[in-house]
This record gives sequence, structure tokens and C-alpha cells, in this order.
Amino acid sequence: MTFWLKINKTSLWAYFKIYLSFFFNPFILSLSRKLYKELLANYNRLERPVANDSAPLVVELGITLLQIIDVDEKNQVLITNAWLQLGWTDVYLSWNPDNYPGVNNLRFPSNQIWTPDILLYNSADERFDATFHTNVLVNSSGACQYIPPGILKSTCYIDVRWFPFDVQKCDLKFGSWTYNGWLLDLQMQEADISTYIPNGEWDLVGVPGKRNELYYECCKEPYPDVTYTVTMRRRTLYYGLNLLIPCVLISGLALLVFLLPADSGEKISLGITVLLSLTVFMLLVAEIMPATSDSVPLIAQYFASTMMIVGLSVVVTVLVLQFHHHDPQGGKMPKWVRVILLNWCAWFLRMKKPGEDSGTAYKYARSPLHHASAGSIQLTTVAGPPSPATNGHANLYFGFLAGEGPPSGDSGVSSAGERREAAQELQRILAEVTYMAQRFRARDEAEAARGEWKFAAAVVDRLCLVTFSLFSIVCTFAILMSAPNFIEAVAKDYT
Repeated sequence: MTFWLKINKTSLWAYFKIYLSFFFNPFILSLSRKLYKELLANYNRLERPVANDSAPLVVELGITLLQIIDVDEKNQVLITNAWLQLGWTDVYLSWNPDNYPGVNNLRFPSNQIWTPDILLYNSADERFDATFHTNVLVNSSGACQYIPPGILKSTCYIDVRWFPFDVQKCDLKFGSWTYNGWLLDLQMQEADISTYIPNGEWDLVGVPGKRNELYYECCKEPYPDVTYTVTMRRRTLYYGLNLLIPCVLISGLALLVFLLPADSGEKISLGITVLLSLTVFMLLVAEIMPATSDSVPLIAQYFASTMMIVGLSVVVTVLVLQFHHHDPQGGKMPKWVRVILLNWCAWFLRMKKPGEDSGTAYKYARSPLHHASAGSIQLTTVAGPPSPATNGHANLYFGFLAGEGPPSGDSGVSSAGERREAAQELQRILAEVTYMAQRFRARDEAEAARGEWKFAAAVVDRLCLVTFSLFSIVCTFAILMSAPNFIEAVAKDYT
């Protein structure tokens, strides 16, 4: 029962207040109209609203940051959506609330009463003052509250040294344009970021403020200003997926140049293609970065190191192809090249010559069979069957040389002229066999030399693969982890 009585009392009081407001509303409107006329009757909006002209007027300045709209790195401009909060006391706009019951506050257009000429000093807007001039809320004590919203465009020095793991600090410097500190005492209020709308590219770290006083050589009076520093950290997920990861993959493709066989004919093409791909990504970065020589962006350093690796890989590939397709007639392999590449580097890389396990690699050219004398060839010929071209004279000749007498019988006796003819024929055959042996020996030596050059090319490929892989990994971690907030960015953006 008591609960229902409370509800009924509350409802009755609410209905009573609505009735009173409906009844007294015309009366309150008439009082407001009368008060407007009385306050603006002798009001001069050019006069500073203070009781003592020698006393400064205290103006409190605050800011409510709603959104970071854009950070234009190319033009170095910060675009924000913010509300200014200005508060001061106008002694000429105060009244006794007992004489005007129900009139608690009034709203004046900003062009009808005095307002402080607070402007954004580092404005980049075409109109310079980009705020929307709203009404000024005034209460009975003369306290004025002026909250003009605006899209603020401010100049900001963009430090791209650690891009894309960078933290930018952009200043919003506010102050009076014509009043000095002896006439207008500007005081700072803390920035309000409770209604901030998150940005997809930037994380707001904070908006600390500071009041400054500047003294110029021309004047003794101070010139105060309030500077809010918008501190924001770039979110790196977008740039990591679209710039860093493709660059890492492309640099990995550059290492495949050393795994591609030299006979494929595509080693140079692959290296040039990778170099052109990195150049395209470098141009994309250059388009969004300001044309400044103060610092080199972190990602540009990484691209430059990767391009250097790829460029050197192309140069080394030319050397590898020169080794692989080396002409044996062009000269023998220098001794120092054989010692360094075929011995030291091959041992370090755990590489073995083709056929080294069977013990026949590059030793066949130096086998005793290829250095046989003419006598051994002659003995071999004796052991073989007679050649049809010699018509059996070779056996007769070698038998005569072996000490055997001529065959018995008149029909089997050969004349001296026939023996000389057979000997000459045999000399010609020996010359041809010797020439063929020399040709085979030269061919085997050329093959052995060509095999050494190909093995040297393979050693250089393997050595460059290991060296460039280590260099690429070290450069990737050394350059990227040199950013001050690399760990924080990875922890927040990639988890």
C-alpha cells in the first residue's frame, strides 16, 4: 500500500509541474525577452567584459577530440574533428535570478557579445578559422560557455624515420590573436577524449596539454598559448600485409636464383624480375611519404637492403654463368681459384665433386693409358688381328722386328721393296692412331677442365645461397626490430 502511495504522489507531482510549466511558460518567455533587451541595451561587444580595465580577463580553454579523420603524410597535415571549450565571465551579462524567476540561462549568438579571438595558430585551413560559430550559453552570474565545433586542419611535422612502426606527435596550438597576457589570461583545461571515435589507421595514445608563455623582443608583455599534443601510433597490420610480407617473400625468391640450374637459362631473368618487383614496391612507398631528406623511412631502408641483395645476386649469377659455360680453350683454372673454391669452400659447404666416391672424377684424364708410348701401341697391334688395310704386312714386319726369320719357301719370300712398303704403310697407321689418341686425350682433358669450372660454379652458387640467406635474415630482424615500438606494434596489431 505504501508503495502505491509513493507512486501516486510522484505521478501527481509530475503532473503538477507540467501544469505549472504550461501555465508559467508565457510568463517566463516574456521575462527572457525583457532580460535580453536589458542586457544588450548598452552592451558593446568590442569592450573587454571586465570590471577593472587593468585586470586581465581569465579565459579557460579546453578541447574535446572526437575523431582523427586523416593524417596526410605527403602534405604533412593533420585533420581532426574537435570541439573547443571556452569559458569566461562577462560582468555585463549577469543578472539577479530573483528578479527573473525561471530564467536560469540565456543563449547569445557569438556575433552579438564579446568572445575571445582564440585561433589555431598552426592552421592549414583555407579559411584559417574552421570552427562553426555557435551560441554562447550565459548563466545569471555572467559565466559564459562557448563550445564551437570544427574540422581542424593543422600543420604537423611527420617524422617517417620509423615508418610503418612510427609514433607521430602533432601539436594543436591555440591562443589569442590580438590580446596579450596582461589583457587575456589564457588558462588550460585537460583534453577530453571520452567520446573519441577510434581510427582504423591510428591508435590514439593521448592528448597531453601544456600552457606556454612567449616573450618577444619588441614587447614586455607575455603572449600565452595552450598547446595540445595529439600523440598517435600507426597501426601496422595494413602495411605489414601489403608491403612488408610481400617484400620478405620477394627477397626469398631472390635466393632461389642460386638454386636454379645454370643450364636452365632463367637465372638472370629471375633476378631481374625480382629486382623490378622490389622497385614497384619502393615506388608505392615513395608515393605516400613526404619528399623530405631529414630521415630515411625504416621500410625504405629495408627495401634498399633487399634491393642491394638482389642486385648483388644478379652480379654473382653472371659470374656463376661465366664459370659454368667457361671455354676450356680459354685458359686453365688459376691455382688460387682451385684452392679456394674446390678445396676450402667445397669442404666448408660439405660439397663433393661428381664421382669423387668412385675415384674416377677428373683422374681419368691423367691415367697411364693416355700417356702410352709408341712401343706399347706397336705391341698391342701385334697382339691383335691383322688389319685388312695392311694386307698382313704388319704381322710380317713385327715378326721381323721380333727376330723371326723370313718364311721358308720360294713362294713366301718377300722382297726388300715389299718390306719397305709395308713399313711405310705401318708408319702412316701409327701416325693416325697417335693423332686419334691425342684427340681423345685432349677431349678428356677439356671435359675434366669443364667439369672443374662447373663444379666451381656450383660451389659459388651454394656459397652465395648461404651467405645471402644469412645476410637477408640479419637485415630483416636488425632493421625492423630497430624501431622503438616494434614489439608493442606486433603485440597489438598481430594478435
